[in-house]
Parts: sequence; C-alpha cells; structure tokens
Amino acid sequence: MQLNNLKTKAKSKYFLQHGVAAVEFALVSLFIFFPLLMGILEFGRSMYIWNTVQEITRHAARDAIVTDFTNSNAMNLLRQNAIFRTSSGTLPAGPEISDTSVAISYLNLNLGVVDTTTTCPVKNISTCLANPANAACIRFVQASICQAGTGQTNTCVPVKYSPIVNYFSFININIPPSPVVMPVESLGFRPNATAC
Repeated sequence: MQLNNLKTKAKSKYFLQHGVAAVEFALVSLFIFFPLLMGILEFGRSMYIWNTVQEITRHAARDAIVTDFTNSNAMNLLRQNAIFRTSSGTLPAGPEISDTSVAISYLNLNLGVVDTTTTCPVKNISTCLANPANAACIRFVQASICQAGTGQTNTCVPVKYSPIVNYFSFININIPPSPVVMPVESLGFRPNATAC
C-alpha cells in the first residue's frame, strides 16, 4: 500500500514538473522568443525595402531619360514599372511605397528644377542647342522616393517606414529617398514630332 502511495506521489511530481516546464516555455516564448523572431523578420523587411528603393530609383531614372515627360500615360507606366507592377499600387511587401512615391525631376546644368509644363522634348532640344547653360534646358533627370505629391521640386518629404507588427510601432524612421541623377538622352523625342 505504501509502495502504491509512493508511486502515485512520484507520478504526480513527474506530471507537475512537466506542467511547470510547459508554463515556463509558454512565458519564455511569449515574452522573449516571439518578439525576437518578429524583430528578425521586421529587420529583414526593412533591409529589403532599403535595397529595393535603390533599384526603384535607378530603374525610374533610366526609363525617364528616354520617356516623353508630356505623356502622362507613359509617365504613370514608368512609375508602375519602377516598383515592379503593371498597374497602380504598392511595392510587394512594402506597402509604404507606391507608384505615386516615385518622384521624377528634370534638372538644368546647375541642377535646378526645370518647369516641364512650359516645354516638351522638341522644344528642349532646340533650347539646349541654342544655349546649353539655359535654365530651361533639361540636362539631367533625377528619380527619388518621396511622399506622394512632393519631390517634383527641390523639397522631397521622406516616406516613413511603418512596421508590419504593431509590437514595433515605436520605430519612427524615414526610408531614404535614394536620389539617382542621370544625364538626359532622347526624353522621348521622335523625328518629325511637332513642337509644343
């Protein structure tokens, strides 16, 4: 009888220890393991966005130097292609960046912003041939990542990084604008095109 009592006490102690281990694992995983895992995933996503932004601006600048800036459909398509899309939307796994975040600026020889509403590719060629230092002569194209509606002038408001996991909502950092400047090529000029 006493042997059975000892066996029962040993079993209950055994199960009690396993129950304590399960509770300890739950607490450790809840407060240490899962935040660490989510932090690693969030850090990886932030590095993905930082690296992708560099490629987006390079791709957008490369396309902009050969695209007619007066054609709004072509410019919208350029911005969509830059963020790896065929329609309007956001960057895959990067909802902070959309096609409207891709800012294209046209610069003169002194890197001042040229007003593209008063010129076109044909007029730009004649202006640049007459005087390459003219403030209205587009010599460079700059692509940046800015908040929608900014970036067409010298002020580019950076896009805020927003963590996917609410646990890290205290993170308040800007995604770098990553400007890329390239010398212009054709700007979409076609022979026999009419001047604006």
